[in-house]
Amino acid sequence: MLNVWVVMPTCLPTVLRRCPDCGSDRFRANGKFRVNANHKLLDAWLLVLCTACGDTAKLTVLERMNVRSVRPGLLDRMHGNDAALAAELLQDPVVRRRNRIALDWDDAWRLDTGGTDHLDREVLDVSVRFAARIPVRPVRLIAEGCGLSRAEVERLIAEGKLVSAVRLGGKLSGDFTFTLKR
Repeated sequence: MLNVWVVMPTCLPTVLRRCPDCGSDRFRANGKFRVNANHKLLDAWLLVLCTACGDTAKLTVLERMNVRSVRPGLLDRMHGNDAALAAELLQDPVVRRRNRIALDWDDAWRLDTGGTDHLDREVLDVSVRFAARIPVRPVRLIAEGCGLSRAEVERLIAEGKLVSAVRLGGKLSGDFTFTLKR
């Protein structure tokens, strides 16, 4: 029987960027946008606050776009300060590259295993799904989901009792499956 585990975000990730005022490197996004129109040209920013001094920084979302080329639904979501849109934009590689930021997902996600009834099975087939592109070490997910230590998971991999089609070392942010034989 295939179990489905889901890695779900619990809040917006911390934005890693240097603050020009205090030198801190962490900002938090609260889902607020600023939209500015200059005749037919539109600029839009996602506002982030420095965790140390509270200074506001702007992450460029749209720059000098013609108003007619922006989807009305997107503009409405920005005007409504849609937190889901902020999450989407923070995960967008183009926005991250343009603003030279990285994301820190520590304490911003949780693993939903659907209960503990799977822990006593001899063979455990699991499909791990990601609700967002959250980079997590598979060893950490397996340890947390099965109630094992990371060292125990590493030992099971070395013994061939824990197998997957993907490499379980490093970080993953995409769906994968694994089989654990006890």
